[in-house]
This record gives sequence, C-alpha cells and structure tokens, in this order.
Amino acid sequence: MYTTLISVEQLQALSQSGQPLMVFDCSFELMQPAAGEQQYREAHIPGAVYAHLDTALSAHGLPDASGKFQVPPDAASGGRHPLPSREKFAIWLSSVGFANDMQAVVYDRQGANYCGRLWWMLKWAGHESVAVLDGGLQAWIAAGGATASGEEPSHFQSNFMLAPAKASLVATKTVADQLGRPTQTLIDARGAPRFRGEVEPLDPVAGHIPGALNRPFNQNIGADGKFKPAPQLKAEFEALLAGRNPASVVHHCGSGVSAVPNIIAMEIAGLGRAALYAGSWSEWSNTPGLPCAQG
Repeated sequence: MYTTLISVEQLQALSQSGQPLMVFDCSFELMQPAAGEQQYREAHIPGAVYAHLDTALSAHGLPDASGKFQVPPDAASGGRHPLPSREKFAIWLSSVGFANDMQAVVYDRQGANYCGRLWWMLKWAGHESVAVLDGGLQAWIAAGGATASGEEPSHFQSNFMLAPAKASLVATKTVADQLGRPTQTLIDARGAPRFRGEVEPLDPVAGHIPGALNRPFNQNIGADGKFKPAPQLKAEFEALLAGRNPASVVHHCGSGVSAVPNIIAMEIAGLGRAALYAGSWSEWSNTPGLPCAQG
C-alpha cells in the first residue's frame, strides 16, 4: 500500500501486478478552468480518470443574480473551492468506478499543486491507499512511460463506502476560536507577496490570518520536480515551526487546494498528518468580523 508518494517505477510495477488500481489525472489551471481537461485530452497516463477541481473535487452551486457561485448548503467548507460533502464525493468516486479495495494514484503537471486535493479528500473519505505520483506526468514521460490521448472508456459503476475520516478538517469558527493560542499553528501556503498583502488577484481582502506562518507550497518541490528528501523537508519545517508542536499545525492557502502539498511534505518528513482549514483565506476574508493582517 502506498500512502504518500509513489515513484514512476513503483507505479509501473503496480500496473503490471494486476492489483486493483485507479490512476487520476488532476491537472488544472486556476486562471483557465478548462485548460486542465484539455491537457488531459492531449496526453495522460493510459487508463487515467480525469478529476476536475471545479466539478468533481469542489461543491459549486448555481450562480446568483450577480454571477457569484453560491456555496451549497451541504458543502463541507466555504471559500472559492468549497469541499463537497463526503457523501457527494463518495457518489462521484462510485460513478467513475473507484472501489474500496483499490490503490489510488494521483498526479498533475503543476508541481503536485492540484492532485494533492484528491489525495487529501480520499484520506478524508477514510481511504488510506492513495499516493501522489512523485514528479507528476513530467516524470512519467521522462522515464519513457506511454501516454494516451482523448477520452478513456467509462468504468462500471462501483459502490464506494465511506469510512471514518483519516484526515482532519478544521472549520472557520475553530480557527477563529483558537487564534493566538499555542494549541494552533497556522501555516499559509500562498506566495509571499499574497501572504503579505502586497497583491491579491482573487479575494476581496489582501493579507493573511493574524499569526500565520508562511511556507509557499512550491518550496516542497526540488529542482528535479519531485518532493525534496524527507530529512530536508523535516529540517525546513522544524526551522519554520521554531519549537512549535507539529501536531498543532493547521494548513491553509487561498481556497484549500495548494495547502495540501505542505500537508504531504510534513507527512513525508515524519511530522504526522496535520489538519486542513479548507475554507482558507477565501472564506476567512469573506467572513464579517474576522481580523486580517498585512506585512
């Protein structure tokens, strides 16, 4: 069972072993929501299922009169990419043929920015057997892996059963109630200029949650496009935490997506599986009465 990372060689061996396996392509471009699916159609690992961030991995309701999407009442979080309920997610998994006995492998071509979302959601659904393809599609192609184009044949419907969550989801109220206490350490995965409030391309308020530490998600990836070695990640996170308890960490970002590479990196480093505030800055900055910091 692979639970954090899987190498190209390990995936190739697993594919040939006959063990139940499903590969997911999560490629996405935030500013061009249709681009990821187009990238998938152009080239993907043979047999991979496309998982669209906006439709499969988020709960977007219908737009209101102003064109703004409303968060459905059964969503598990707020923000720009609200999590669907676990039940809705299980229905989607069943619709693509994913079953409880399968090993899931997720990848993208954006430095693990988007496939981490599906990795985390499967853990949240109680499914431990999910791993990120280290290096993404680029590593697969560099190793001589075959690619397919166009659509893949549909899978038979399965009946994915939810189990107790193996990942912790934190709500806005909890973050607010714990603000400034040693029992909570916030880590923001956005780029430093957005964290400081110098720019804000997506949300109505610039800045960050008071007291949050900043670690841009791309700092987890080395020059080879793969996650840095465990000892290096451990040293970097321990330097950032400066004595704070790793178990107190709650990760967030703009909308709960790019925070996940930090969660994966901490787990690779042996620092445990930290919690996720999925609503992140997009929910925090839209909630009246909550403090916002800059600098």
